[in-house]
Amino acid sequence: MTWKIVTDSGSDFRNLPNLAPDTSFELVPLSLTIGDRVFVDSKDLDVEEMMTTMYSENSAALSACPSPEAFKNSYKDSNNVIVVTITGALSGSNNSAQVAKKMLLEENPNINIHVFDSLSAGGEMDLFLLEANRLIKQGLTFEEVIAQLEIYLTKTRLLFILSKVDNLVKNGRLNKLIGTVVGLLNIRMVGRASEEGKLELLHKPRGQKKAVVATFEEMLKSGYNGGRVMIAHSNNLKICQQLEEKIKNKFPQADFKTLPASGLCSFYAEEGGILLGYEVE
Repeated sequence: MTWKIVTDSGSDFRNLPNLAPDTSFELVPLSLTIGDRVFVDSKDLDVEEMMTTMYSENSAALSACPSPEAFKNSYKDSNNVIVVTITGALSGSNNSAQVAKKMLLEENPNINIHVFDSLSAGGEMDLFLLEANRLIKQGLTFEEVIAQLEIYLTKTRLLFILSKVDNLVKNGRLNKLIGTVVGLLNIRMVGRASEEGKLELLHKPRGQKKAVVATFEEMLKSGYNGGRVMIAHSNNLKICQQLEEKIKNKFPQADFKTLPASGLCSFYAEEGGILLGYEVE
């Protein structure tokens, strides 16, 4: 029996490390339209060039989800397929993945396939992919892996810290005056992914150190007790180091990892921003 783990670029992995035996990984990228240019969020995307283009463009940038056909093609050549997408509250990607699942089962009803809506993005999705691979390595059945992953999704959370909000202002999601104040006063926007998969603002601390403190306090408040942490960052290793120090001072055993944000996650988090996924009890 062969396995395939499929994700869209709401995740930051371009290759999943230490894949389980008889398991493959496939990325189905979203695309971003900035001015007259289209950037496909594949493993070959130059994220820095995309971000430079975005900040030099006055008009709003737009994201587009993969087509059902793109997802369907990614499902091929495996007996067991696990799919996870960025939150359906921000993108039509999950709907495309579900349509592709129906198309596939009409052609081949014997394939095992399950599509998860992560209700999240970035680090929380990345944790899910690592857990899926870990469970497959244990030799569990498809049904057992899916059941375990359903539980796992209830035990992970996402927090974000934004240091720039230019894109939110351009897209009309944030008042221009507030956007200006954020830049002038060195304000950080600290928030979370809600149970419905929407992004909610929690705090507006001044400076990165206060943002780190607010973030760690939110982690503790929601039940963090030393579990795995995964941070997707947009050119901000310093804040990752600050958070790691904060976390490991209290939980020395914590498994803490970072990776560069995908194009899509950089689009949402912007320069200096992070999307932090973590496990709760």
